[in-house]
Amino acid sequence: MSKHIVVLGSGTAGTLTANRLRRMYDERECRITVVDQDDDHVYQPGLLFVPFGLARPHGLVRSRPRRLHDGIDYRRARIDRVDLDANTVHFAVGGWLTYDVLVVATGATLLPEETEGLTGPGWGEKVFTFYDLPGAIDLHHALESFDGGRVVVNVADFPVKCPVAPLEFAFLADWYFQRCGIRDRVELTYVTPLDGAFTKPVAAKALSGLLADKGIELVTEFTLGEVDGTGGRLVSYDEREVPFDLAVVVPLHGGAAYIGRSPGLGDELGFVPVDPHTLQHPDRANVFAIGDAAGLPASKAGSVAHFEGEVLVHNIGCFLSGQPLDASYDGHTNCFVETGFHKALLIDFNYETEPLPGHFPAAVGLPLLKESHANHLGKLAFEWLYWHSLLPGRELPGIGSAMPERGKNHVQV
Repeated sequence: MSKHIVVLGSGTAGTLTANRLRRMYDERECRITVVDQDDDHVYQPGLLFVPFGLARPHGLVRSRPRRLHDGIDYRRARIDRVDLDANTVHFAVGGWLTYDVLVVATGATLLPEETEGLTGPGWGEKVFTFYDLPGAIDLHHALESFDGGRVVVNVADFPVKCPVAPLEFAFLADWYFQRCGIRDRVELTYVTPLDGAFTKPVAAKALSGLLADKGIELVTEFTLGEVDGTGGRLVSYDEREVPFDLAVVVPLHGGAAYIGRSPGLGDELGFVPVDPHTLQHPDRANVFAIGDAAGLPASKAGSVAHFEGEVLVHNIGCFLSGQPLDASYDGHTNCFVETGFHKALLIDFNYETEPLPGHFPAAVGLPLLKESHANHLGKLAFEWLYWHSLLPGRELPGIGSAMPERGKNHVQV
């Protein structure tokens, strides 16, 4: 009898999962339905470039259903809740779907309204975010007319999508203002709730050094409590203040709203708890989560969804055939960090191994934790790979789900 797999969300994680499943099962074996509330798939890594005029907004958006292989049903609908006992997804305007296997891939949601004052006076005038397309476009216009002052890049709190993107913004802002000839009139400050520029010591040391080299002030252990748009102040929960003329804020993130309306599905932040190695829900064997929606100690980044997808799809097959699951996902994360001036550095790590210097994917390859033009070209090439390899569910040659140990140099900090 044909099984029904329902994938909630058709962003990076949901699309690649559905396409991998379709490649594994024919339509007689398995029916696959993907659900999303709109038809616009946004290439999120490109949002970083929009404020600096390095990417055209319309070029980042493509049709969600057209990214799915033939034989996958696409349902445009807003989800009201999931009934785990009845194996049913209920829609906001009526109707439902039953499932044999559920994959939650609805990503992370921006919650700017959760921070006092963030969407109040000054929002869209001197307080911005580049974490969605309208915000990135508005910030582009603001930068075009900016002629000097203090620019503050702030992460309200973690977890956030693509944790290195705020750092990349600060690095690119340094390059942008130099190109505009006004860098000497701009103070750049990077404000983070972490105790350093990154979560792990080796990478934190390297990235802090880059900030210092570029004349970007680093303010640490600053958890955003309030934004005073009128007075131009960021205020932390411990009442420290950082003044600004233009603030670029990465808002609080949470899971999709329907998760909170679905008893037993998510945690207090709206993310779905899963086994960190199998991606299976701890209490519901037929429920899995992937990508930003998953409550894992891994970065919320597109590469994570790609590496998870290989293990997840294999495990769905194991579950349907009554076989033991494969507990092989190791938290592998891989990110290019754009640093300006046509350079980038690359980090590669997992649950156990922090970002280290060396080369990727082996002893000969792209340099790790070191600026290079080759890494910049790698970041630019990723967009083509995203649309033509990652989303269709194809393997990237030489890059598997497991983090490669070869090429990494273990160092003392």
